Amino acid sequence: MSSRAARAGLLFATFVCAACGLVYELALVAQGSYLLGDSITQASVVLATMVFAMGIGSLTAKPLQRRPLLSFVVIEGLLAVFGGLSVLGLHAAFTWLDLYWPALIGIALVVGALIGAEIPLLMTLLQRIRKQDAGSATADLFAADYVGALVGGLAFPFLLLPLLGQTRGALLVGMVNVVAGAAVAFFVFRTTAQRRTVLAGGTVAVLALLVFAFAQSDAFLRYARDELYEDPVVYSETTQYQDIVVTESSPVVPGPADLRLFLNGDLQFSSIDEYRYHESLVHPALAGKHDRVLVLGGGDGLAMREVLKYRDVREAVEVELDPAVLRLAEHNPDIVALNRRSLEDPRVRVVNGDAFTWLRDTTEKFDAVIIDMPDPDATATAKLYSVEFYSLARQALAPGGRMVVQSGSPYFAPRSFDCIDSTIRAAGFRTTPYHVNVPSFGDWGFVLAQPDRKPALTLHPPRPLRFLDEASLAAAAIFPLDRRPTGTEPPSTLDDPRIVRLTTEEWQQY
Repeated sequence: MSSRAARAGLLFATFVCAACGLVYELALVAQGSYLLGDSITQASVVLATMVFAMGIGSLTAKPLQRRPLLSFVVIEGLLAVFGGLSVLGLHAAFTWLDLYWPALIGIALVVGALIGAEIPLLMTLLQRIRKQDAGSATADLFAADYVGALVGGLAFPFLLLPLLGQTRGALLVGMVNVVAGAAVAFFVFRTTAQRRTVLAGGTVAVLALLVFAFAQSDAFLRYARDELYEDPVVYSETTQYQDIVVTESSPVVPGPADLRLFLNGDLQFSSIDEYRYHESLVHPALAGKHDRVLVLGGGDGLAMREVLKYRDVREAVEVELDPAVLRLAEHNPDIVALNRRSLEDPRVRVVNGDAFTWLRDTTEKFDAVIIDMPDPDATATAKLYSVEFYSLARQALAPGGRMVVQSGSPYFAPRSFDCIDSTIRAAGFRTTPYHVNVPSFGDWGFVLAQPDRKPALTLHPPRPLRFLDEASLAAAAIFPLDRRPTGTEPPSTLDDPRIVRLTTEEWQQY
């Protein structure tokens, strides 16, 4: 092979290895976001640990430069194993060992050190093909490395996650990684037949391990999910936004099955008592005018079911980010039975999009806005509990309109509950907090808000409800002394999403 072709081959291998390395990094961050929710902390720990480890790996590679080709191939094989199996390893540590953070840091250290050892070895190999000044060689090598990182960074969210998911995506990238390392030895440099045989055997062994893990990954994840959830998992899907799990079990005593929806491990509803939650969320907000109603979140259709009990609702708009949740609400027989095909009602218009962006762009006005978002325990949901978001919601309210926000538990997370109330007031609302008992959640709270006056807690349902009446709603406004909202928590903003810190800190105790 000519020196020009050899250089091109080595730089292409650099490009491929850099893309693989960034995919491993992103997979670690994504897995942490799905399992624990705190994406900023996850990303910071992974990035800091890997960059530190890359420096250690570069120093460690100094003695390896005496045998750069063999060292490079071995390092790529190890990187393929540790990087490819990283997501499975983290899942196992989280599910069975309760050692997620030590496992995350350990994997990041190993993968980072191996990535850091690549560049010194590649530089040595590049100079063996053709001597050139250090500046030019560094420029060529880093250009290939950075472009590869760009491709890997784009391929992860737009190609690997949608088509394969993070577990199989990481395993496939591991296969590509080991093949790229072996290709350098087989096609770019000449080596002895004995060494080729050893390298080929090692490459095949690594590929066999990764292919086996790829084939068994679905079974492994099903088993892990069954361990994580108390009831049998009947449906699961990982989307670009979240991990969706549905469980179902029959109670010990005669009665209906308990269907539960989880998003990123957080319970969204239990079919046994969800009516308590949704009646409390929707009906106080609809006690006023309700010709046009906006539901933000609540893609399961259960809040919309309560809205449609009012025959005089002319139009209701449902805005949901994840199309997979909407598909579940429209096609899963058990959930359809719960929501009574609410999203198919001719009065309902479903919008698949980000609620913040949709509010910012809309010029429509609504008599009632119902905000039913997942808990703010991750940066992805922080903006949906900000002063800026509630200000946009206020602009979408018609004169005299009301807004209600699901606000977490005033018992388990009192400061978070108080922060949401303060944030809504900072957006120009007057508020009335209230709380009810939802057995699957515990003590759960809501905030009713109105721009022009303090909203009264009243009910005007078209027919009697299962749980809520005037007396129980009046009692819902009374808080015990140790959990009474104080109004002293500063509001949460886009610049300072303190609601995420509060929620994470308070729920860690339970």
